[in-house]
Amino acid sequence: MRGPGTVVVVEDDVSMSQAMERILRLGGLAPVAFASGEEASASPVTREAACLVIDLQLPGMNGFALRERLAAAGALPPVIFISAFDEPEARAQAARLGTTFLPKPFSGRALLEAIRKSTAVSAK
Repeated sequence: MRGPGTVVVVEDDVSMSQAMERILRLGGLAPVAFASGEEASASPVTREAACLVIDLQLPGMNGFALRERLAAAGALPPVIFISAFDEPEARAQAARLGTTFLPKPFSGRALLEAIRKSTAVSAK
């Protein structure tokens, strides 16, 4: 399932996850969704994806912890963090990690552009 078009979405809000999946499919990408960091970290698809879109506020393992776990395992695709809580600390931490941060709500165009930029940088 690896490929330039596979995007893993880690979002516990079902309606938000479904909306992002629709946007990604319309953008020509292949979304794979997980409702928790634990589910995502256990899947080989996560390590092989072109990009990860991770909600920061997940039940159990939060988005930053998921990224840390994947990085420790040595398999970390580009990450885009999303959150309904647009806090300066979260933005700063995302920036320190070299990731993109999108506050909710965001447009489908903004999501697709962030993925395009993230995957272009990692391809270099």
